[in-house]
Amino acid sequence: MKKSLILISTLLFFPLIQPSLASDTSLTLLNVSYDPTRELYKAYNNDFKQYWKQKTGQDITIQQSNGGSGKQSLSVQNGLKADVVTLALAADIDALNNTVHLIRKDWQEALPEHSTPYTSTIVFLVRKGNPKNIKDWGDLIRDNISVITPNPKTSGGARWNFLAAWAWAKHQANGSDSTAQDFVQKLYQHVPIMDTGARGATITFTKRQQGDVLLAWENEAYLALQEAPDQFDIITPTLSILCEPPVAIVDDVVDKKGTRAVATEYLKRLYTTEAQRLIAKNFYRPIDPKVQTEFAQQFPSLHLVNIRDEFGGWQYAQKRFFADGGVFDKIYIQQKK
Repeated sequence: MKKSLILISTLLFFPLIQPSLASDTSLTLLNVSYDPTRELYKAYNNDFKQYWKQKTGQDITIQQSNGGSGKQSLSVQNGLKADVVTLALAADIDALNNTVHLIRKDWQEALPEHSTPYTSTIVFLVRKGNPKNIKDWGDLIRDNISVITPNPKTSGGARWNFLAAWAWAKHQANGSDSTAQDFVQKLYQHVPIMDTGARGATITFTKRQQGDVLLAWENEAYLALQEAPDQFDIITPTLSILCEPPVAIVDDVVDKKGTRAVATEYLKRLYTTEAQRLIAKNFYRPIDPKVQTEFAQQFPSLHLVNIRDEFGGWQYAQKRFFADGGVFDKIYIQQKK
């Protein structure tokens, strides 16, 4: 009889504590990203919150952090608790294991296309009517041209800019690493200011009216054109680089927070047709062939080199060009003399 009363009491008590457990249905996700993704993830985060609510009944708060890709990577290394990172290049995600182990070493195998759900390239944004008649990379080192590009030490976009210029020069007649370095060194002599991130460089060019040409992510250039079509034109060079901004889960963080499931779904959903259309509407190049066809007229075709074939991959390129004492440092020091 006593045991029955205990059992009945337990059964009566258990439903009373269930509502308090079930009511804890909200969670928070932090996406640490690079400069030009603000508009894309503002739209995607709203879409994902609705999707997750319908699927699980949970409310989710998605916090968004944007800045120069290298600077954002360093912030995560220094303790910023990102559930996911959506950075400008693979080297900045690899760097999350520089001092402490934050991410699995084979993170690029976790999702399709080396964990790259969209791509972009580097183009030129010029003043309306292209008054300086800029058509290709070679025009950027003319005496009367001022070029705006951010700092490769803090900006992933700036590193893509640098390598695109290098690749163009090397692909010219009798081109070599020596002629490419000479061209890029001359190019940086035409750069009056280097912001820490791509969005800062865009503001310098579009709002502060500095420079004749902005080296920009293609999506960033289209956003500027959309905002002020009577002020700017886009020039697509003959050769540029295939920009592959990857995404990854920060394993150390999601395991401690218990957010692995939602973080995984957040990144996987970027590959769906619905999200790929949203990506294209924000001027990133989708990887879904069907969506590529739908938006084919939006994205000009051009000769695109890729980081693996042209530069041996990001780990090698980062060390050679952008590490302390690398090619960029040598060019910059020479420029200051």
